[in-house]
Amino acid sequence: MQLNKTKLGLVVALTITAEATGYPQSAADHLQRLVEASAQRLVIAEQVALAKWDSGTPVEDTSREAQVIARAVKEGELRGLDQASVSNFFRAQIEANKLVQYSLLAEWRRVGKVPNHTPVNLAGTIRPELDQVQTTLITELAETVVIRASASCRTDIAKAVGKYVSAHKDSLSAPEAIALDRAMAATCK
Repeated sequence: MQLNKTKLGLVVALTITAEATGYPQSAADHLQRLVEASAQRLVIAEQVALAKWDSGTPVEDTSREAQVIARAVKEGELRGLDQASVSNFFRAQIEANKLVQYSLLAEWRRVGKVPNHTPVNLAGTIRPELDQVQTTLITELAETVVIRASASCRTDIAKAVGKYVSAHKDSLSAPEAIALDRAMAATCK
C-alpha cells in the first residue's frame, strides 16, 4: 500500500489543529476559508456590475470566462488538482458571480439608477483583485482535497455556507446567499 502524502499531511494538520484548540474541527470548519474566499469573489461582483453598467457591456463574456477557467486549471495542476474539478469549480464561481451581476443590474434598472460611485476600472483594478482571489481559491481547493472527496462533502459544504451566511446575515443579501450556494455547488469531487 502506497502512502498518500497529501492525505497524511491533512491528517497530521487536523490532529495538530484539534490538539491545539482542545477540540476537533469539523470538516465544515476546514472548508470555511474556501467559502470565505468564494464570498469575497461575490463581493467583487458588485464592482463588476458597476463597470458593466458604466460601459454598457453585457454580463456574459465567454472569452474572458474561458481565460479565467484555463488559468485556474493551469494553477490547479501546479497544486496537484485535476483539471475537471478545477474547471467545474470555477465555472460555478463564474455563474454565481453572474447571478449577482444580473440581480444588481435588474434592481438598478427598476429604480432607474446605480449607487453613487467613482468609475470602476474593470481591467486595471477589478480583474487583478479577482486574480488574487482565484489564487486563494486554488490554495484552499488544494488544502481541502480530502474533505472534498469525502462522502459527506455536500453536507459539509452546505454547513460551511450556512455558517458563513448566518455570521454575515446583516450584510449579505438574499441573492448573494443564493449565489454563494451556487458558487460552492461544484466543490465536491
